[in-house]
Amino acid sequence: MTENENNNNEENNNSILIDHLLDQLKEEAEELIKESQQEQPVKKTKKVKKGEIITAEQVLPNRLPVIPIQGRPIFPGIFTPLMISNQEDIKAVEQAYGGDNHIGIVMLKNEVTDASYKDLCQVGTAAKIIKKINLPDGGVNVFISTIKRFKLKKSLHASSPIVAAVDYLDDEEDDTFEVKALTRALVSEMKEVSENNPLFTEEMRLNMVNIDHPGKIADFIASILNVDKEDQQKVLEMLNVRQRMEQVLVFIKKEQELLKVQKKIQNDINERVEKNQRDYFLREELRSIQEELGTDAEGNASDYLKFKTKIEEFNFTGEIKETLDSELEKFHILDPSSPEYTVSRNYLELVTQLPWNDEHKEVYNLDSAKKILENDHYGLEDVKKRILEFLAVRKLKNDNKGSIIILVGPPGVGKTSIGKSIATAMNKPFYRFSVGGMNDQAEIKGHRRTYIGSMCGKIIQGLKITHTKSPVFMIDEVDKMTQSAHGDPASALLEVLDPEQNVTFRDDYLDLPFDVSNVFFILTANTLDTIPEPLLDRAEIIQLAGYIDQEKIEIAKKYLLPKNLEKNGLKKNQVKYTKNALLRIAQEYAREAGVRHYEKCLDKIHRKMVAELIGDADKKAADAIKQAKEEQKTAEEIGLITTTMFYDVAQTYTIDAPDLEKYLGKPVFDESEIKKADVPGTAIGLAWTSMGGDTLMIESVSFSGKGELILTGQMGDVMKESAAIAMNWAKKFVIEHKIKKPEWFENNTIHLHIPEGATPKDGPSAGITMATTFVSLFTGKTIKPNLAMTGELSLTGNVLPIGGLREKTVAAKRNKIKTILIPKANVRDLDEIPEHVKSGINFIPVSRVEQVIENVFGKKI
Repeated sequence: MTENENNNNEENNNSILIDHLLDQLKEEAEELIKESQQEQPVKKTKKVKKGEIITAEQVLPNRLPVIPIQGRPIFPGIFTPLMISNQEDIKAVEQAYGGDNHIGIVMLKNEVTDASYKDLCQVGTAAKIIKKINLPDGGVNVFISTIKRFKLKKSLHASSPIVAAVDYLDDEEDDTFEVKALTRALVSEMKEVSENNPLFTEEMRLNMVNIDHPGKIADFIASILNVDKEDQQKVLEMLNVRQRMEQVLVFIKKEQELLKVQKKIQNDINERVEKNQRDYFLREELRSIQEELGTDAEGNASDYLKFKTKIEEFNFTGEIKETLDSELEKFHILDPSSPEYTVSRNYLELVTQLPWNDEHKEVYNLDSAKKILENDHYGLEDVKKRILEFLAVRKLKNDNKGSIIILVGPPGVGKTSIGKSIATAMNKPFYRFSVGGMNDQAEIKGHRRTYIGSMCGKIIQGLKITHTKSPVFMIDEVDKMTQSAHGDPASALLEVLDPEQNVTFRDDYLDLPFDVSNVFFILTANTLDTIPEPLLDRAEIIQLAGYIDQEKIEIAKKYLLPKNLEKNGLKKNQVKYTKNALLRIAQEYAREAGVRHYEKCLDKIHRKMVAELIGDADKKAADAIKQAKEEQKTAEEIGLITTTMFYDVAQTYTIDAPDLEKYLGKPVFDESEIKKADVPGTAIGLAWTSMGGDTLMIESVSFSGKGELILTGQMGDVMKESAAIAMNWAKKFVIEHKIKKPEWFENNTIHLHIPEGATPKDGPSAGITMATTFVSLFTGKTIKPNLAMTGELSLTGNVLPIGGLREKTVAAKRNKIKTILIPKANVRDLDEIPEHVKSGINFIPVSRVEQVIENVFGKKI
């Protein structure tokens, strides 16, 4: 049986029950009239004639048991069920049902649990119990017929069960012309409301038409409208029928407005639903047609078929095939308007664009590679030599796997450009990305697809862009990666660079094994100190030293000048530099390890030249326009003058050393910047930093004190230990040679300082320099001029080897050092320093600190 059939049967049963109860009501009413005339005084509204039927209103008692209700008030003239659960109220109903069947229904002012007389509204409705049904939960359900309004007069029993004396209220002004007009208006308006509201049944409409009294019509309408219970109580308390009908008419108007808005909202919703359903059916129909044809709306092959065809061409097996088949099926059933459709489509696009089966053969010639490196870079002979050796081994083995190089050197020496040259020499695509400051390992290994906006990492992106499995990847600034809550990118690089693991590298976004072992990785860094040791173990380290002045001049002539002239719009031979000018730029304006600042100086000169040219041209143009106006030329002729080029493209400039101050200002460095140890207690050491080699001036003084050693100048822990070792050795040395007595050290404080205190310094290679400084202080002698030294000092006086000898030599040459003391163990490193760098410098190898003292101060001290 359907739901509608159930509802119809229920309505029929209710109608039969109501008819039966009404018939019973008529019979009981006749009996009640006879009994009430004998038992109770009757409140008669008019004299009853013999043989006339007495109405229910005429037999109402003057005292009533009151049933408080918390819901809406009940109006007279209504037949309705009433559920009662309060035990005291049930007793009142039992008593009334056993007597005259009359009760009073009164709404509570506020919702309370135990109602009393003071909680009741003043006006209620008298009703007769027609039928009482006991419920299983102990409550009762009574069918009542409401008869007439009453007003509470006096409390006969204030608490449950409440009994009160009442005065019955008659309608006022119920038979006027205005009331008749209002009656028609109410019936007419309610017909409109009932037609638009499915909650109004046909029985309600018939009852409303058949009611013969205007007041009862207003009561009936007020009872079925969706009005607040407070407003309904106000209507119940209105005795004036005209006012009551006017108030109800206001409620009807509000209901009509509400119905209009509701109908509008419902229509909008229906239209949207119908449109969505129509669009859905059309899309499904179109999708079915496209699946049959294998095309999209424009007649092109559908995305699903495109992806399926490409994936089948790769001939995947195992895990990759299973994963992609599953992803394809999911993509096939997804709605194009779904967000997951775009995610799945982007993933399949990436998969089909990766070079899964690319077998790029390496075809290159060592002679061609050598020419490319020579043309692109000046100097760096040892670097070029090592790169060519590296390429030769690859070619002989015919094996692309495990090729990783780390280029280490100061900024501006050409690390990135060397990587590009290697890619050009090998005829391979070049892809570069920087990891400087990177603190999220997802940049390397990608994000998981569960996140919105996720994407693959830099490695997979590079393979997608280069379209080959064996490109040249340059990863810049690997020494500047940091850890964070998002992981350690340096550790993520380990899997990428390890030849044993990168055969099945798994990007978190791709989530499939991909072979990246054929990629030629070139890493760059300024220093090795911050690079994790496991990362260094996987790579071939190539050191790039800084340039000396002569190298900077040649680089400027061959590379920097042509590029910068073109950048600023000048002709190739329009600006000429003398050798002295180029040398002065290197010595007094750009005294760093690389050539980046040197190029900035050239750029500054050329910009000022262009400004002079354009300024002269504008002046000539202004003079020409002024003369044309004086000669009363036409506007067209004057306009032609403004488009004429007035600067001389053939004008040439020659820049000599004295001209540099005009373009670059006063020198940044001068002779005073060259460090000189010309007072006792000073010595010059050589240091290596991430910016290249540098000279290190070390100073010391003594004064009366408690025998302390004070160290300043941002020294690291290792350098502080070297200073303590140097101090103790020098103290022992001067005491043994009877230069100072032990008591002197107890009464004097020694202060060692390294200038440029804002720059952190660390490392053991200044050990012999600090020992020399202390000996110079204690003996009162100065060291030889233009002399520098480098070497680690042991407590017993041995000179231990150091690193970065080439960079230190370049720094020494830049500061006009003529003699360098080096550890004997570093003599082998001299072969790696080009002759033009070593020229003019005397290297003295030493193995003991006593040899250092002899070469610095002479044999007799």
